[in-house]
Amino acid sequence: MCGVRAGGGSNDVQWCFSQVKGAIDDDVAEADIISTVEFNHSGELLATGDKGGRVVIFQQEIENKSQPQCRSEYNVYSTFQSHEPEFDYLKSLEIEEKINKIRWLPQKNAAQFLLSTNDKTIKLWKISERDKRPEGYNLKEEDGRYIDPNTVTALRVPVFRPMDLMVEASPRRVFANAHTYHINSISINSDHETYLSADDLRINLWHQEITDRSFNIVDIKPANMEELTEVITAAEFHPHQCNTFVYSSSKGTIRLCDMRESALCDKYSKLFEEPEDPSNRSFFSEIISSISDVKFSHNGRYMMTRDYLSVKIWDLNMENRPVETYQVHEYLRSKLCSLYENDCIFDKFECCWNGNDSVVMTGSYNNFFRMFDRGQRRDMTLEASRESSKPRQVLKPRKVCAGGKRKKDEISVDSLDFNKKILHTAWHPQDNIIAVATTNNLYIFQDKVN
Repeated sequence: MCGVRAGGGSNDVQWCFSQVKGAIDDDVAEADIISTVEFNHSGELLATGDKGGRVVIFQQEIENKSQPQCRSEYNVYSTFQSHEPEFDYLKSLEIEEKINKIRWLPQKNAAQFLLSTNDKTIKLWKISERDKRPEGYNLKEEDGRYIDPNTVTALRVPVFRPMDLMVEASPRRVFANAHTYHINSISINSDHETYLSADDLRINLWHQEITDRSFNIVDIKPANMEELTEVITAAEFHPHQCNTFVYSSSKGTIRLCDMRESALCDKYSKLFEEPEDPSNRSFFSEIISSISDVKFSHNGRYMMTRDYLSVKIWDLNMENRPVETYQVHEYLRSKLCSLYENDCIFDKFECCWNGNDSVVMTGSYNNFFRMFDRGQRRDMTLEASRESSKPRQVLKPRKVCAGGKRKKDEISVDSLDFNKKILHTAWHPQDNIIAVATTNNLYIFQDKVN
């Protein structure tokens, strides 16, 4: 799991194509655009949400039970409509059905549970299997019609009979009416009882069993909205400390809060902020410094943030600057004017850690995605494309030429397609398996097994 370079030494990972999900049409329906991707805690299930309010869950199927090291595929396990479009009559606003985030709850029994949210409403879904059905009722026929009790002459004991496996998704809780602004984050607490939801100006704390009440733990809304200078862009609970959470802002700062200090965490415990380099100051500085995603490492020591041009790794014990900074697409710095005009500069890229926190991954344009090996200080650019979608085909690293003479295998920065972008990525918690969402396709890549 330690390397990311294609080819080379025995410790390096060679990434190869595994699967692609979704239609291959060039005409993409708005409802089919993938808006979130998330592995569950074991990596056996992979969930995607789309702009049409649907959740599709894929299940990992091991090809050969006697050889567990053989590669496995993800096949559709369950599909359900999580959210429907709504209309807020008080504010005359349409509420989109688009799924903003999916978070899996730790598994406690045979069923799986996940939280899904659109702009306003969070839902808890139970995904369960049924492979037996009851037969031999006394007061109804097998087709469900009820029998007149006076005609029953003998008592039967109902029995369970095997049936084809059926996967059911049922809504168990609906957490609504707590957010005035659009929800951008949900995060499950390590106490397995509570979770947070964040919108542009507030963060609420919920109990998983209680739907009609939540506690407001952060509120940055000024008394006069004309004085508003920043908004909350992402929030996440610490993976091990149930009292600690962080939230990022559009000003490029990250605040760490401790819920033991006070009920309302408007006063932060730590403020992570990097001083701006005066040589890079421009009209776009504030826009590109806005943080689009924040993720704690699995071990809880570090956190990763993603702004428009870079990924930064912060040590929780050091607030004044990140310990690592990786440039995702520095060659776009000269293109910020045109990216502002076509609104791409406001794209919100997500980031993720691999299972042992040694490699981080995030998306870019032209269906490129980037990996950064923290230990070996190496990076690579890979592409999710139909051209390299033959089974077990090894992905070739791509290079972008920012200027000057272009080499044979390099791509000119002027020929990048900004309509093709990878905003959502996920990494299997244990294995070198990654899921990358292009517009309406889900690509799955894994390391090559010799």
